[in-house]
Amino acid sequence: MENQTNSPAVKNIVLVHGAFADGSGYKGVYDTLTRQGYRVTVVQNPLTSLQDDVTATHLALDNQDGPAILAGHSWGGAVITQAGNHPKVAGLVYIAAFQPDNNESALTWFQSAPPAPENGVLPPDDKGIVYYDQEKYHAGFCGDLSKEEAAFMYASQGAFYGECFVTPITDAAWRNKPTYGIVATQDKSINPDIQRNMYKRSGTRVTEIEGSHVVYVSQPEKVAAVIAQAAQELSK
Repeated sequence: MENQTNSPAVKNIVLVHGAFADGSGYKGVYDTLTRQGYRVTVVQNPLTSLQDDVTATHLALDNQDGPAILAGHSWGGAVITQAGNHPKVAGLVYIAAFQPDNNESALTWFQSAPPAPENGVLPPDDKGIVYYDQEKYHAGFCGDLSKEEAAFMYASQGAFYGECFVTPITDAAWRNKPTYGIVATQDKSINPDIQRNMYKRSGTRVTEIEGSHVVYVSQPEKVAAVIAQAAQELSK
């Protein structure tokens, strides 16, 4: 679309994964957006602390050649909330994601509604790492994927340190950047009502998509459409 306000076109997309996953789950979203001409970068979060994940995200943003949409899934929502103040971020997209405010953590919201019976998030182990119960992973995390896809996601996930979950946000970027959000209506890991409550509070523009917590894997075209819409609208 022709640039009407002299703001540069947004052609860069930076994708941030969450806990119990890695960046490979974004393959479908990547394929869809690159076919549309976007330059897509997938961050591989170390998942060792909020600051470490923010640093990894900032590194990716530093390497963009212009403004970018910063999108995060699940725990990645907390990451983009803190990292999204980067000057190259034109807008934020939350994909079934935590959206804490200042002085809140992801855990603040995770505990704000009873977990689904399928939810398999375990307490931290003696090394401080939080795992997802393997027996519940398919139903609780990615119920609309095949057993084979779920097994690959489980096998390729990063080790998620519990410190991440309890670290508060200090400068919530959604307060200053245009913000879009996706509610995964069949989510068994983050209650959809938690997503709705966070997005309503922040005035986030919401799209509801029928899918599991990993809606970005099971419905990549629909998730990519929300990201592309944000890019197009912020290019006007």
